[in-house]
Amino acid sequence: MSGTLAAAAASARSPRLLRGLQRSLTVACTALLLGSALGTPLTVYAQDDALAQANGEPMELAAISYMGNAELPPALGQASFAVYLPETGHTLSDVFLDYWRATGEEAMFGLPISEPFATEDGTYAQIFERGALEYLPLKVWTVEPFVRPMPVGRLLIGERSSGLGAPGSGKRLASGNRAPEMRFLAADDPVVQEVLANGGFYDSASGHTISGAFLDWYWAHEGDYYLGSPLSEIVEVDGHTAQWFDGGLLIETADGVQLAPLGEQLAERFEVSTAPMPDGDLPVYAESLFTTVPNPAPVAETDGHGPKRIEVSIDQQMLRAFEGSTLVLETAVSTGLAPNDTERGRFRIRYKVAREDMRGATDSEGNVIWVVGDGGDPPAGSIPYGVSDVPNVMYINMDAEALHGAYWHSNFGNVMSHGCINLPLPVAEFLYGWAPIGTPVTVS
Repeated sequence: MSGTLAAAAASARSPRLLRGLQRSLTVACTALLLGSALGTPLTVYAQDDALAQANGEPMELAAISYMGNAELPPALGQASFAVYLPETGHTLSDVFLDYWRATGEEAMFGLPISEPFATEDGTYAQIFERGALEYLPLKVWTVEPFVRPMPVGRLLIGERSSGLGAPGSGKRLASGNRAPEMRFLAADDPVVQEVLANGGFYDSASGHTISGAFLDWYWAHEGDYYLGSPLSEIVEVDGHTAQWFDGGLLIETADGVQLAPLGEQLAERFEVSTAPMPDGDLPVYAESLFTTVPNPAPVAETDGHGPKRIEVSIDQQMLRAFEGSTLVLETAVSTGLAPNDTERGRFRIRYKVAREDMRGATDSEGNVIWVVGDGGDPPAGSIPYGVSDVPNVMYINMDAEALHGAYWHSNFGNVMSHGCINLPLPVAEFLYGWAPIGTPVTVS
């Protein structure tokens, strides 16, 4: 348990209200987010500079302050440097870089086609080939993803052109879209009953089902977070079998199910420049920039493009790390010793610190009743405990439980901790680079 995390969580209980942002700022594009703190002015490329560079004219960096209009991510252990993607001529940094890596790199959302920008609503966003991602400050101190696709599904369905190309006139269809595939289905509808009988899913809020290959993709990619509710049944879009969701459009291609390439359409809709940027001497993206030590417990090689996830079995005292369906690492761990059992559930890497001291206190029965982040002193009569310089700490839930290295014992495979998940030191060092903010962690 961590004083740092508890203090940070306490300071975030009253998040700032986002203020509206003038349309003129929606074309400002950031490029170098070097681990900036909340509200700090950023060094950015302005859109006009990008266009000048594209025309062969001199380009200068410009400093633009968001003046509090767009709330920027706090320092949570995300990437401390920006990278360049030469394929599209754009940069990735901060939490967008972390979540892009966690969800499978270009295999999920594609490559970035804009620089980060501030939306009219004051959110911090960036457009990718297959959607527009935005940072959600109110989700930071939860176990849910705080970078997600903008809910553009209804917007695009309601436009006269709902294909994969550029939008048309922007004229909306009367009452949205009255096609049969869009109508609300009641739970007792024969279509719903047939889908459920064949192992499908019914979303009672939106009145639509998900089934087959689309449902397989949905569960494999945390679709409940990254796509939201289905907005249609199966439709056909530009010759593809497809289905609309809050966060975008799933299509079936020769390469399997994937998000549709709606990024250019969204960039035009939001008036955001996609002009390529100069590299600015930034490193070209490579996973080796982050996983700087070898995998100490390898199981299989991967191409590095699947969504990352970590599974911890309390009963087996084992941790397994996956890229897509490929198991890449397996190791014995030590979880919480009763009465401080490690919480079971669906979590994610939500806060990282390379090294910190952990202190707390237990009652006479061993229950943790105080941690340093609570403030003040340990209760009278409590039994203090503490470990200094705990390495590679990756917090996963709201109980200040973390994956971290343990140098004070080698009894992995047996419960040992006050609730955290103790890792062998080489495993902790590897996972700290391999698992960015946003990586799902399931403890069962």
